[in-house]
Amino acid sequence: MMTRRQMLLSSVAAGVMLRARPAAAKAAQPATAVNFAMPAGACDCHTHIHGDPAKFPFFAGRVYTPETALPEEMAALHQALRVQRVVIVTPSVYGTDNSATLYGMKARGADARGVAVIDDKTTESELDALGRAGVRGIRLNLATGGVNDPAVGRQRFQRAVERVKGRNWHIQIYTNPAMIVGIKDLVAAAPVPVVFDHFGGARATAGPGQPGWAELVELVRSGKAYVKISGAYRASDLGPDFADAAPFAQALIAANASRIVWGTDWPHPNSVTGPGRKPTDVSPLQQIDDGRLLNQLPVWAPDPAVRKKILVDNPAALYGF
Repeated sequence: MMTRRQMLLSSVAAGVMLRARPAAAKAAQPATAVNFAMPAGACDCHTHIHGDPAKFPFFAGRVYTPETALPEEMAALHQALRVQRVVIVTPSVYGTDNSATLYGMKARGADARGVAVIDDKTTESELDALGRAGVRGIRLNLATGGVNDPAVGRQRFQRAVERVKGRNWHIQIYTNPAMIVGIKDLVAAAPVPVVFDHFGGARATAGPGQPGWAELVELVRSGKAYVKISGAYRASDLGPDFADAAPFAQALIAANASRIVWGTDWPHPNSVTGPGRKPTDVSPLQQIDDGRLLNQLPVWAPDPAVRKKILVDNPAALYGF
């Protein structure tokens, strides 16, 4: 347990680091100090790296173009948050090119793991190489591409299971609760762990009666699925503390705290291309205060032992730290 003096010194250090940010930095850095004792080995289970486009070109079929978010910026973020470990996820803007993710993982060393994006053209030898680099799962992004047909979701999920079932990897899914209804039986029977991003895509304004929410909670309760209580601002319409997301986080934790992990969703990309804009136009990153975001975790999980499970023990088991 950190003393009050240690917490104050950490807060001052975080403030100094924030003021020392390079003028060219675009990705958000915490403006609020963490107000509770972080356990050793804490993990941010959902981040992205956007490299220099000259070195890491974007996928031609992307639906948005983000600003850069570099490993040194991520390191500054986690120093301020007192987070040791990280999981870097390949975002949709790179298609199946995982180079930027690997670049970020290499910069972080043994404290990093990755989640890759693949397709039917990805060879087994390429999967082997990803595994050696620290990749521990593959992502099905059904949300950014607007996939809402359960038949498509089922087909993609079944193909993903075949690719990873012999590798001790997991399948991570970014989708909405309605899709969860259509794939629940496959998730329950899957021979590999399944992880749902960002509260399973639930929206606080839709309430707990929204289609798919009860199914998601049941999958968590039965131990058949993990959920990332990540990017709370995606579930909430009430910034900056996202109070309306709290009942959803609390319900998932109460269902089975051993199947919950936490993440920032840094650098908070905005994947919506507005009217009159092209996917190739640069969309500014959202400026989310990750210190304030992290400070919601004790509201959702008041017990330090439960927070340690969410921040340390569950990620260690899922990602092999």
